[in-house]
Amino acid sequence: MMNIRTIFLTALLPLALASCGGGKKDEAAAVYCPPPLTVTDAATLTRFKPGPGRDPRDVMFEASLTGAGTACAMSRGRMDIELKMRIAVNAGPSVEAGTSSVPYFVRIIDANGQVREGRDFNADYKLSTANPRGASLEELTLTLPYDKPTELGGYRIAVGLKPTPEELQYNRRAK
Repeated sequence: MMNIRTIFLTALLPLALASCGGGKKDEAAAVYCPPPLTVTDAATLTRFKPGPGRDPRDVMFEASLTGAGTACAMSRGRMDIELKMRIAVNAGPSVEAGTSSVPYFVRIIDANGQVREGRDFNADYKLSTANPRGASLEELTLTLPYDKPTELGGYRIAVGLKPTPEELQYNRRAK
């Protein structure tokens, strides 16, 4: 007959094993998880109403990328990257009631500085004079295939808002 101690230890064994670290895959994911890099010229975006005016009265909205982070998990031959980005938006004097769309991009850059993969997205906000602020947490899952985990060293993820050429020039002049 089993005593209480044997039953107790038998019940605790699976819990103890489950609480052990994930081992080499978790360590490799932590070491090789590519950090997000916010592109300086694409950290903010000022959208103006259509037309020639470019003074503060003509601003429809201003957006900024306020933070980005990654978490990674590895499995055989691939790294899954969970990317989170926070985008904040403020309505300007010329905001049009309805949906304001803020374009943003994500680029996976390899150790040689080459873009391996790139995608463009939109974050949509309902802005008006009555509702002048918005924020969102954009969450994406990216996958990097590999033969050896060491191949992942040096990868980076470039993120930013996607201004038009004119908006980019405005960003650069504003600095």
